[in-house]
Formats: sequence, C-alpha cells, structure tokens
Amino acid sequence: MKKKIVAILLAAVTALSFSGCAEVAAPASGSAEASQEAASEAAPSGAQELTFWTFQAAHQKFMEDAAARWNETYPDRQIDFKAETLGYDDLHNNLLISLQTGTGAPDIADIEISMYANFITGDEESIPLVPLNDVIEPDKENLIMGRFDNYANHGNYYGVDYHVGATCLMYNKEIFEEAGVDINSIETWDDFKEAGKTIREKTGKYIMACETTEHWTYYPLITEKKSDFFDPETGEVILDNQANIDTLQWLLDGINDDIFVEMPGGFCHSEEWYAYMNEGNVATIGVPLWYLNRFTDYMPDLKGKMSVRTLPVWEKGGPNSAGLGGTGTSVTNQARDVQLAKDFLYFAKISKDGAIRTWTELGFDPIRTDIYDDPQMTAPNRFTEYFGDEIYDVMDATSGAISALSTSNPLYPEALTRVQKTVMFNVLHEKNQTPEEALKQAADELRAMQK
Repeated sequence: MKKKIVAILLAAVTALSFSGCAEVAAPASGSAEASQEAASEAAPSGAQELTFWTFQAAHQKFMEDAAARWNETYPDRQIDFKAETLGYDDLHNNLLISLQTGTGAPDIADIEISMYANFITGDEESIPLVPLNDVIEPDKENLIMGRFDNYANHGNYYGVDYHVGATCLMYNKEIFEEAGVDINSIETWDDFKEAGKTIREKTGKYIMACETTEHWTYYPLITEKKSDFFDPETGEVILDNQANIDTLQWLLDGINDDIFVEMPGGFCHSEEWYAYMNEGNVATIGVPLWYLNRFTDYMPDLKGKMSVRTLPVWEKGGPNSAGLGGTGTSVTNQARDVQLAKDFLYFAKISKDGAIRTWTELGFDPIRTDIYDDPQMTAPNRFTEYFGDEIYDVMDATSGAISALSTSNPLYPEALTRVQKTVMFNVLHEKNQTPEEALKQAADELRAMQK
C-alpha cells in the first residue's frame, strides 16, 4: 500500500503544472527573504516560530495580519510568523516532496482544492497532515460543513478554507433591461435559455459564455444535479453518467442555438474574456462569489451595471448553488508546536472575527453562517459599491445548498485535468466528440488508473 501511495505522490508532482486552480495563482515572491528578515526583527522576545507557505500573496497578507492580532490578543503565546508566497507549482511540488521525505515542510500550508487529494491519499497513519477536528467540531453548528468535508478523510478534517465559494449568477442589469427580461422571472435553467433567446433577438448579445479549457461553466451545473466525477461513497468513477452527459449536451446545444458563446481565451481568468465581458457582450456568468474581485479589478466599466443572484435550478426546489474552488490551509506533521499551529489557524480563519475578515479583507464569502448580519459584514465596501447589497442575500440563500465534492478521491486531480483540457475543448470548441464520447473516454481512462 505504501509503495502505491508514494507512486501516486510522485506522479502528482509531474502533473501539477497541468492542473487548474481556484483562484488566480500569484507569481513567486521576489521579496520573500526581505519579508522574513523584517518579520524576524519585529518578532516578540521568546516567541515560537510559525512558518507558512501559500501561492497567493493576498493570503500571505491576510495571515500576517492575523498573526499580528494574535500577538496582541495572546501576550503569553507569542508567535514569530514567517510567511512565504511561492508559485502555484512550486508550492505544491515542494510541499509534496518535503512531506514525503519528512523534512523541510512549513508548520502551516495552503493547499489548493484540486491538489488536495494528493496530500490525504492512503491510510490514516500515512497522511502527513494533522487532524483539525478539535478546533472545528466545537463550532460545527455554525459552520458550512460541506466546505470542510472537501478536506476530510478517515473521519478527520485536515484543511480550513478561506471561503464558501458559493456559485451565483452575476448579471448585467442593463442588458436585461434592454431586452425587457425580468431577471426574477428566471427560476429554472429552461427559463434561462428562453431568456437567452429573447436577449439574443432584442440586443444581439449572449446570455452566457462557455469555457472550453476550464471547468467553472460545467461543474456547478452537474453539482446542482447532485452529480460529480466520482461517487462520494464508493469512489467509483461516475464522470460519464447520464446527468453529466445531459448537462454537457445542454451547454453544446446552447452554443449551437447561438444563445451561448465560446468564452474568449477559453476560460474565465483570461485577459480576452475580461475585455469581452467588460465591453458588455455577455449578460451573465455563473461563478463562485470569490470571482467578485475579478470584476472590481479587471472589468471597471461594468461598475454599477452588475448585480448578483442565486443560480437557476434544474427543477423547482433543487439546489441553487455549488461550493467551488478553494484552498485548504493545513497543519503539517512537521509543525514544531502542533497545538499552537491549530489554535492559530482557528483564530485566523474559523473564529467569528477571522471569518468576518475573510470578507472585509479578501472579499470572500465566509465559512460561518452566524455572522452574515454582523455590522462589519454589512458595512459598505468596494464590492457592494460595484454590485449592490444583494451580495448578502445571495450568501444567506446559498448556504444550505453547499455540499462536499469528490476532492478527496486520489484521482480527482486527474479527473479535473481531463475535464478541463480534453472534454470541454473537444466537445465545445473542436466539436470532434459528442458529450457521451468525450466523457466516456475520460471516465475509462480514470477507471484504468484505479486498477
């Protein structure tokens, strides 16, 4: 068994560069050494060193701010916090190798959700991360546990996310008004397509753009159907089940009917897409709430024109969202003071104040449900100025629809890569395979890897 685990980990190292990531990965930090030197100079006397790796500069700043607040709050448990932002591939490669060899890992690390399975594969004793149950379970009734389940195995929780990642519909109010379509009349995805026909006829614009090299367009739709790439109970490959085939066919039909358009650049983080959307060519995009800052940062001309609402549903009463993307912050088994690392992680991200700050500092929808009416949460900010106050209603209305994904399956990274780079491209762009053919081919490849 151990040899198989090692083989999977080593294979993952070579595959990392082909994997997608939930948030735009930051480049390697050129000032990491200077930052660490400055932090050491300011470290309290007798403080316990706590190291942290991330691939997001914004995450580093968030955790550094938390460390400063920790030292103000706990004068008897001071920490010397040393954080470093690495490139996406560098972080996951270096972390895998450090954990496998048993040396060189940080105390705490960010692990992107599509890579997480590589770190919790195998039996419980072989997992190189520390269970966090004792800091998660006491607050369980106030947490959106579907997000914690994404980083769980063997009954243990190993990661804490920065956000729920609730997928919503971000829509251009001006286009809907020009077409004479009331956004509130759209309840189901069938209604959505009918509205798309009217928008195309009245304005010449598209209701939606479809990614051809990523999964953000497709994944929330199958998740709303309570489907996934793998069966969550048995681990069986279900990528080619009928629900997934029908959903991909639904997207292809929308393109063929000229009410959906292929997304310029192929995915929703491309410069071509930002420019195209910013020009007002597309009426909606269904993406997680962490995408709010893509609009504020890259699509300034749409400020005041956009709003947010829950996703349409496949059938009335069905799930109106899906929790997608994410980064699980974890304590490694090489942490010098495990309990201190866990307590700090709770303070930074799970506590009420920490969860509120994920919204006020990062613009992410928090993982707690008992803070949405807190005055700090509802105060105006750059996101409400851009989109309006409906953001809060969406956070509240989607929290009950968030369920776990099959991210703990050892082959999840492989499945995600095949959907992104082969299935979506061949079906929606090249049109050289039917949805059934493309999904079956990918599924069969995954089944062969399970043997």
